[in-house]
Amino acid sequence: MPRPCSFQPIQAQCVADGTHTPTRKNKTGKALPHRPRCAISTPMLSHRAYVILTFTAAVAFAVGPFAVSFDGFDPNAYPIPQDRPPAQPAGYAFSIWGVIYLWLLASTGFGLFARPDDPEWIPTRPPLFISLTIGAIWLPVAELSPIWATILIWVMLISALIALLKTPVKDRWLLRAPIGLYAGWLTAASSVSVALLGAGYGILFGQIIWAVIAIALAFTIAMNIITTRKSPGTYAFAVAWALVAVIVQNLSSAPLIAALAGLGAVAVAGLFIYVNRTATVR
Repeated sequence: MPRPCSFQPIQAQCVADGTHTPTRKNKTGKALPHRPRCAISTPMLSHRAYVILTFTAAVAFAVGPFAVSFDGFDPNAYPIPQDRPPAQPAGYAFSIWGVIYLWLLASTGFGLFARPDDPEWIPTRPPLFISLTIGAIWLPVAELSPIWATILIWVMLISALIALLKTPVKDRWLLRAPIGLYAGWLTAASSVSVALLGAGYGILFGQIIWAVIAIALAFTIAMNIITTRKSPGTYAFAVAWALVAVIVQNLSSAPLIAALAGLGAVAVAGLFIYVNRTATVR
């Protein structure tokens, strides 16, 4: 007589979903006992992986400037050399990266050790991981190709904005604020990259018009993010910081661009205050 097969039980979790289950019957038509609908439980590992991956990406992102010395796009990397482009902020403005790197390291490190399973942190990690991973390779790409650098920085921006809009209210200074500063600076930097590419390749307009386009583009993105009421003051600050640096860059050489950048900075700050005047940022 053959030995009966033995099976290991599969762990299952019954789900009481409130739906009607049709009565089951055997071959004789007799009703069989009702069994609750069950779902096989599987361990949730994906969000734990993102905890580690996001922190690792933040470390790689912060180490990048030490591995690659990047002082801005080479003016001769474009068919039309971009010497002192009016769309680009003054050099001192780029010091904001030091704060961004350190704050993102603190944020992802805190998330790794103190909030690994927090359900409100989980949605922010995949898009932030994408943005920081691309950011880790952006500097060497920027040295080789302004076109690819422009494409990548827009992917960084979009994923950073998605992460920002998914941030919760709690732990604001350790999650929403640093991502806001990062996304705000990327809003300005992405717009500048478009202006440099357009002027550098002689697409329709010269440097001045492309600088105007960059300011308008940065303001439009900032306006849409600020009006969600999910952007912290650090987001508006980073955009305004970049626009003020554009004023400094063009005060004597391109007064029109300086004036537009000034209007943009005031508008961003004013819009943030107006939107949040009666409601706390969610």
